[in-house]
Amino acid sequence: MAFKTDIEIAREAKKKPIQEIGAKLGIGPEDLVPYGHDKAKVSAEFIKAQAGKQDGKLILVTAINPTPAGEGKTTTTVGLGDGLNAIGKKAAICIREASLGPCFGMKGGAAGGGYAQVIPMEDMNLHFTGDFHAITSAHNLLSAMIDNHIYWGNDLRIDNRRVVWKRVLDMNDRALRDVVTSLGGVPNGFPRQAGFDITVASEVMAILCLSNDLADLQERLGNIIIGYTRDRAPITCRDIKADGAMTVLLKDAMQPNLVQTLENNPAFVHGGPFANIAHGCNSVVATKTALKLADYVVTEAGFGADLGAEKFMNIKCRKAGLAPSAIVIVATIRAMKMNGGVAKADLGEENVQAVIDGCPNLGRHIENIKSFGVPAVVAINHFHGDTEAEIKACQDYVESLGSEAILCKHWADGSKGTEALATRVAEIADSGMAQFQTLYPDDMPLMQKIETIAKRIYRADEVLADKKIRDQLKQWEEAGFGNLPVCMAKTQYSFSTDPNLRGAPDGHSVPVREVRLSAGAGFVVVVCGEIMTMPGLPRVPSAEQIMLNDEGLIEGLF
Repeated sequence: MAFKTDIEIAREAKKKPIQEIGAKLGIGPEDLVPYGHDKAKVSAEFIKAQAGKQDGKLILVTAINPTPAGEGKTTTTVGLGDGLNAIGKKAAICIREASLGPCFGMKGGAAGGGYAQVIPMEDMNLHFTGDFHAITSAHNLLSAMIDNHIYWGNDLRIDNRRVVWKRVLDMNDRALRDVVTSLGGVPNGFPRQAGFDITVASEVMAILCLSNDLADLQERLGNIIIGYTRDRAPITCRDIKADGAMTVLLKDAMQPNLVQTLENNPAFVHGGPFANIAHGCNSVVATKTALKLADYVVTEAGFGADLGAEKFMNIKCRKAGLAPSAIVIVATIRAMKMNGGVAKADLGEENVQAVIDGCPNLGRHIENIKSFGVPAVVAINHFHGDTEAEIKACQDYVESLGSEAILCKHWADGSKGTEALATRVAEIADSGMAQFQTLYPDDMPLMQKIETIAKRIYRADEVLADKKIRDQLKQWEEAGFGNLPVCMAKTQYSFSTDPNLRGAPDGHSVPVREVRLSAGAGFVVVVCGEIMTMPGLPRVPSAEQIMLNDEGLIEGLF
């Protein structure tokens, strides 16, 4: 059976002017800053004026660990938002913006798929409203000002060997992970070892996504630690006097972007930190704005629940004072079979036993979510070829854990395919059953926070961290940073740090390679295993297939 591609479906959409979409949420044309006819930013003045309104219910969509079979977390987020609107609820969607790196690499887009998409999908997956370019520029302005300060006499006595602020680029480029700058003699400055991260791993990205307004943004930017003196005293962005200019570059980027789904429902798309190397959630300002304007807000957190949902709870909700009323865990029969040992080429064949064998990965996520005190349901994202026996096996397994799994066909049928899920999620959200709690208190020592996540979420036996790392954590505690949450940078493919270890492993170790203090964002990044904060392109990158056709339309995007 031939299916239309996502981009073909998106092009056939009957889009409404963005002013009509804003009107659904009570946003007047004067409060929208249009970027063309189909996307706009919501003004800071309008957002500030909503402060006294009551919040709607927050619904988090998360997933099992990703597999090459596909899970469809964003697709389900969009489908659930459309489904809630279809059953008469006033709902909005909040998702992240797409990074160019995975778009031209291998992951694909971030606008959903099939008949559960946010549009305009080409714009969303490419330059959109320029937010990522602004973040990249602001980050690299600070980098330039650091080297410039050192060149012109170094009044702050920055130790050239202890500059910790890298540069960033919104592209997968392994060649830039470790570089040497300022070669070429005296006119080019003092040579030093440096490197690049991908923009979505930038602390500036995290800061933008956790800030409440421009004043908060500048304060957090000023707190960024860029390096140290020879006697280990920290030097901040504020010391370099870059925080003001960086805020100017980010002024427009701080305003949330409003677009629409294929069914013309409102969607906020703002910010985009990865969950495997950053905190994996859309912006606080977008989420809080949506909660003031809609009765239900459906948002997502990146990758599996062991990363995205954990950080959503322990970082975003903790810092922003948010609490979800319900959680949806997305799974697919195909992914269950892969976790059960079936090769990708054989996923089309019915294999009920493989579904059963793969379900413990889903079960582990259900158990973990329950530890946060929020009720959860499973959304089985239907793929063509799933059999009734396979679906029943998954539903029976989930039921045995005291939860429920609802079959969803939003990819093929849009909101009609999620009405059952939307009805149940609304019931749960309205029931008041949620008793949200974070996994650890603020005053727990940093090393103990890392061990708590490793043991309670990853089910590891131990955390392997050498004396240098443990001493660094103690120094940060003594400097007043001990109350910060931790942001685990780990492979998304497994509960462990081994991407090939699928299912629900336990008894493994979590090796910590390095720790980084993000004083502006307000967390400590813990880099585990072989995870890279600057990804590389695959052997055959998606970019090879992306081009303009004879009609000037984009082909190969998805």
